Amino acid sequence: MTHPDTLPPAALLQGVRVLDLTNVLSGPFCTYQMALLGADVIKVENPDGGDLARRLGASAELNEQLVGASFQAQNAGKRSLALDLKNDLGRQLFRDLVRTADVVVENFRPGVMERLKLGYAALREINPGLVYCAISGFGQDGPLRNNPAYDQIIQGMSGIMSVTGSPETAPLRVGYPVADTIGGLTGAFATLAALFARARTGKGQFIDVSMLDSSIVSMGWAVSNFLAAGVHPAPIGNENTTAAPSGTFHAADGPLNIAANKDEQFSRLCELLGRPDLPEDPRFCDREARKRNRADLNIQINGALAGNTVEHWVAALTRLGVPAGPVLTVPQALAHPQVTGRRLVQNLADEKGQDTHTRVMRAGYRLSDSEPGARTPPPRLGEHTAAILESIGIAPATIAALEREGIITAR
Repeated sequence: MTHPDTLPPAALLQGVRVLDLTNVLSGPFCTYQMALLGADVIKVENPDGGDLARRLGASAELNEQLVGASFQAQNAGKRSLALDLKNDLGRQLFRDLVRTADVVVENFRPGVMERLKLGYAALREINPGLVYCAISGFGQDGPLRNNPAYDQIIQGMSGIMSVTGSPETAPLRVGYPVADTIGGLTGAFATLAALFARARTGKGQFIDVSMLDSSIVSMGWAVSNFLAAGVHPAPIGNENTTAAPSGTFHAADGPLNIAANKDEQFSRLCELLGRPDLPEDPRFCDREARKRNRADLNIQINGALAGNTVEHWVAALTRLGVPAGPVLTVPQALAHPQVTGRRLVQNLADEKGQDTHTRVMRAGYRLSDSEPGARTPPPRLGEHTAAILESIGIAPATIAALEREGIITAR
């Protein structure tokens, strides 16, 4: 389907209010998916510094301003309410907000919200239709439920690191916080499913998302090879466990990926490389033979690829229906016409329509009549506190008194 050059922002979740008590990545990424679809996501932050991600990222200047690059990645389109939940008045204000909400998302350790008297059981009494999503490292039960967990810990415990890298370099961490990201996506998916069910039943749900569980689930093929075939997954670098030649190869000017997974694709590759003899070689004559002898096969293919450039081979292989592509850096990927043409990077404007020079990612999909996108830049800490509290009937004089007492921060 061909899309027009511009599409209106997606509004599938317009009218849905999400109270976002999350920090750093897994939870904020979860609620960001909802903000991109038009939900009113209220980021409830500690007045003393807010989300830790505000101070994380490659720019020390942005970190000092509490709008770190790591914060910007998954908080555009949200509103910030700086509220002290350790204070009785702060907790009461939060309960008042819960009456107006559809969703609460938190990524504290199990038990923290209960100690604040803001756990699901307490909030359900206030709002029976509430969908409550708790994201944690290990879930709400089990022997590790109370253990602290960052992405690095989950990558190691899930088995992800054991299959990443080559036999010489593994175990190796994936180069971005993949476990946090998967946990956030899992939370978003489950929350939207619960909202769909509530539309039919009127009942809310408690959702228990384990980053460890969801990370293992994402390793479907590797896990299935063990469960169904008894094969222990092992690191094989840039190779594909299911086929050969399929992995990273080297042309005259750099690396490229080729996935000649089918017999006919292998034959076309060999013809193009001037090596029609390879499919007749007993070492490479069928899929299983090629997998067993992939090291020898790769030597033959790399020798032929050395005669021309990545651009040449990618174009030629694509014409033949053999999947191939260059190995790009992040800046190269973002500048690629395929990515720019789909407007994956969004330039955010302020309420006056002026460019804020803030660029964020949209979602990885588009809709027939709209596209996910953030409506506002990442919020300053407490930027929307006054407006949110006024919307639930708190008088300006009371808001000023609350700020003087340090219970809120209102900008």
